[in-house]
Amino acid sequence: MRDIHYSMMIQWDEEDKIFVVTVPELPGCMTHGKTYEEAVSQGKEAIEGWIEVAEGLGWPIPAPRVAA
Repeated sequence: MRDIHYSMMIQWDEEDKIFVVTVPELPGCMTHGKTYEEAVSQGKEAIEGWIEVAEGLGWPIPAPRVAA
């Protein structure tokens, strides 16, 4: 797995009892996990997958946001 530095927004979904992960820099990049740790792991995999698909399609890869 690459050294990735994208933001992950992790929110609890009370109805489905899962942690939902959204990656703000990568449009449509979302996943979930039953535990916080699983959600983080799934988030990293989703970022990798998003980048691989974008590279394959020749899409530009947005830069990660950096805290100021």
